[in-house]
Amino acid sequence: MERDSMARGGTSRGPEGRQGRGGFPHGGAEEPSRQASWSRVEGPAPAPARRPKPYNATPRREGRGWLLPALLGSAAVLGAVALGVAASARAAERRYPPRGRFMTVDGVRIHYIERGQGDPVVLFHGNGGMIEDMLSSGLVDRLARRHRVVVFDRPGFGYSERPRTRIWTPMAQARLLRQAILRLGIGEATILGHSLGTQVALSLALIDPVMVKSLVLASGYYFPTARLDVPLLAGPAIPVIGDVMRYTISPTLTSVLLPALYKKIFAPNPVPERFEAEFPHPLTLRPWQLRAASADNTMMIPFAAELQRRYRELRVPVTLICGTEDQVTDFGRQSRHLHETLPGSRFVPVPGAGHMVHHIATDLVAEVVEQAAGEAAGRVPRTESV
Repeated sequence: MERDSMARGGTSRGPEGRQGRGGFPHGGAEEPSRQASWSRVEGPAPAPARRPKPYNATPRREGRGWLLPALLGSAAVLGAVALGVAASARAAERRYPPRGRFMTVDGVRIHYIERGQGDPVVLFHGNGGMIEDMLSSGLVDRLARRHRVVVFDRPGFGYSERPRTRIWTPMAQARLLRQAILRLGIGEATILGHSLGTQVALSLALIDPVMVKSLVLASGYYFPTARLDVPLLAGPAIPVIGDVMRYTISPTLTSVLLPALYKKIFAPNPVPERFEAEFPHPLTLRPWQLRAASADNTMMIPFAAELQRRYRELRVPVTLICGTEDQVTDFGRQSRHLHETLPGSRFVPVPGAGHMVHHIATDLVAEVVEQAAGEAAGRVPRTESV
């Protein structure tokens, strides 16, 4: 019987008859619970089943509740700053009102002044400047003794408009100012351009060589070179981003940098007291003038590259005057190079002068202009005085 029992089930019916090999239980009602207990000891518990999300459940956005208030707060701050900048610009205009007259040409309002009588002389200021740059130098008063002197605020500077619907290259500015000159009843004139105003003067001579009796180019930029200031100052001219900058950080940053900028453009000469007293410095911080200055600066290199292919087309007398210590435009790579490119041109270097040569050597610049005007009129040149 014992043998038959072992053959059939391998167990005995005694108190220990339900144990299997090795003492492990098997079969019966106790086996599942003991197996579960063993699995909890030997391995991790199974993950609970996840309930399916309803198809129309709104996703949770944990940790992003601050984003909308932060954006709204930033917009409010920027708006308040922009209003303050606009108010400061209007205050500057009340403090420094227009000094001349206005005319509207091709839908653009242009500000200009006139002084004196005689053969016309037209002056184009440089980048960031305006009529008061020429006035504070004394050049206008000096030339007005013998000439009818006209000075324009170039588009976007001073009180002249600069519509955003156009790209205001030096050539586009020259076309507009040519119409303004004709409106004043001036058929021909001696043209002086300073710094980037030289590109406008050169463009005018290419457009209408009959109007331009003679060119006097002071401290100009004529050939493309690598310049670090171009990308650094390009921000205010960039659409959208530039608009934000011009009404927020750019005016404050520019006001901080102005003393260093003035020091550089006048170096190695000191900044003249008359310039500090008479030039309307706050007007340069207005958002629309910052945009014009940045845009002109951005176009400076590519337009010089375009102009250099056309210098041989010039059919007017050209005089180049510049300071030998100019720290803005290298007089050797720019003015002297153009003099070598233009047969028959005159080159007048001013030893020890910087970029603002019309402030440092006012009488000499005036004499060069008068000499150029005299030669164009057929009078005998006075080369020994230069």
